[in-house]
Amino acid sequence: MRLTTFTDYSLRVLIYLALEPGRRATIAEIATAFDVSENHLMKIVHFLGKNGLLANVRGRGGGLQLAQPPAKINVGEVVRLTEAGSIPAECFDHDSNSCVIAPVCQLRKALAEAVEAFEAVLDRYSLADLVQKRRPLAQILSVPLPDPRRPRRAR
Repeated sequence: MRLTTFTDYSLRVLIYLALEPGRRATIAEIATAFDVSENHLMKIVHFLGKNGLLANVRGRGGGLQLAQPPAKINVGEVVRLTEAGSIPAECFDHDSNSCVIAPVCQLRKALAEAVEAFEAVLDRYSLADLVQKRRPLAQILSVPLPDPRRPRRAR
């Protein structure tokens, strides 16, 4: 199974923000970190915000942050949300299926089982699981993390 670019970038945005969940980041910052289009990320961020995964704050001092703790964001749910309408083969679309062997083909059953297994594995992971290697990820993406030896200041 291949995920759409929309899903891939959605997961990247969530991973980026999960590195420092209380900090706001900008679309430009995330686009630079992953070397992707800001315009494409704008659509994704809007979608994730509309679906309760991001808190998007406009204006000066604004930015993006997770709307929930990383441990509460399930990877399988995110993939199903962002892949809504995506089908593994033509035979899954009753309206446009023109495959002549569809009435007797067993491929649809096998693909349905494979998709179910794929989703079951993703359901076992949260966003927190994806950022367990926080420091190396933050270093690669140039995310400023607080020094663990210094106490945090109240905001």
